[in-house]
Amino acid sequence: MSLSWSRTTLALAGGLTALTLLTACGGAAGSEGPVTLTYWGWTKGTKQAVDAFNATHRDTKVRFEEIPSGTAGGYAKISNAVRAGNAPDLVSIEYPTLPEFVSQGALQDITPYVTPGLKKKLLPQAVQLTTLGGRNWAVPFDAAPQVYYYRKDFFTQHKIEVPRTWDGFRTAAAAVRKADPKARIGTFFPDDPTTFEAMTWQAGARWFATQGDSWKLDTTDPATRKVTGYWQGLLKDGLVHTHNSFSPGWTNSLKSGGTVGYLGASWGAGVLKGTLADQSGKWAAAPVPTWDGKPASGMLGGSTTAVTKGSRHTAAAMRFAAWMSTSADAVKARVASGASSAYPAATALRPVARRAFDTRYYGGQDLYALFDTAAASVNENWGWGPATSTTNTTLKDEFGKVAGAGGGTVSLAAAVRAGSDATVRELKKRGLKVMGR
Repeated sequence: MSLSWSRTTLALAGGLTALTLLTACGGAAGSEGPVTLTYWGWTKGTKQAVDAFNATHRDTKVRFEEIPSGTAGGYAKISNAVRAGNAPDLVSIEYPTLPEFVSQGALQDITPYVTPGLKKKLLPQAVQLTTLGGRNWAVPFDAAPQVYYYRKDFFTQHKIEVPRTWDGFRTAAAAVRKADPKARIGTFFPDDPTTFEAMTWQAGARWFATQGDSWKLDTTDPATRKVTGYWQGLLKDGLVHTHNSFSPGWTNSLKSGGTVGYLGASWGAGVLKGTLADQSGKWAAAPVPTWDGKPASGMLGGSTTAVTKGSRHTAAAMRFAAWMSTSADAVKARVASGASSAYPAATALRPVARRAFDTRYYGGQDLYALFDTAAASVNENWGWGPATSTTNTTLKDEFGKVAGAGGGTVSLAAAVRAGSDATVRELKKRGLKVMGR
């Protein structure tokens, strides 16, 4: 039986042992006199939140630099800066990538600063994803439960029932294509394995676990096979598009009505609103379809705030990170920017976000009530591994072959297997044990 990710990762990630001493680095310096912190990130509304912090704090100021999103070069920039010894004090890191930065020794162990009181304010699933080896490595910034966005006008006009199950999604997909041969119910993103991973997460898969002093990888479990076979069928039958995520092709298809649905996350509400301003009133949101019709969700993205190993102002950095995640002013500034529909990891601040996000674009629908239900149903079984970049780079390469014309040259099952094999090789290269390999 696999042991808990949060209890055992420290012993298994090889390089983590030395990191337990990092918390003391600069802790005292963070409490001496005025401090200016540097912070790198990219999530929508972050600059506005930083501005709100600077306007209300005298002893600590934050200099924010917007960098490319993580997989678009941001993570490479952070890694290079850490190695060169000129990293910022704080960085934005998504949950899937956090274990990799921890295992590389890039972040400080902030356990003494993550008090029971702070944890109590945050979504338990988000705290779990930032707790590795029984230690805390980042402060959850937002959560990202899955949601299905759809063109309400199209579904209403053609009397298509909004799907509540994955069987219903396939039925609706066929109905969408019948109503308009050029239209599709959604998109399989060949360049974005995290969307596929969120669906396997929702189904109950657990790709990464630990046992004893070894990693355990399993991408051939029943849940993953179910999701893989399902999407292989949708692709084979031409029931979904295969545009790259947020590409001109995807955007143009949405604008033209060629795509009438989007399997996204809570933050997707801001994306659609900002991308398709002229479609105000035409979109609505629903729970992501599930296998049995009962609420269930994975998380698609979501970000944290972490303190880099080189920071000499740990205490001040942690005060800022906690403020970003638990302050009403931070949430108001971020969401009121209009570009963000961030779902706070802090449960008490969700009413603040609800009031700050203008939902007229969605006909006044209470999106945050939908997000609440989805977040509460996030499967707690999932954990990320220490080589996610290798996993996802391989999946991205292989998914591109799956999504090709005529169904591609690689099956989804083979693509997932290739991602697993590449991850095993990387873990062994780092000197880590892998069960059964």
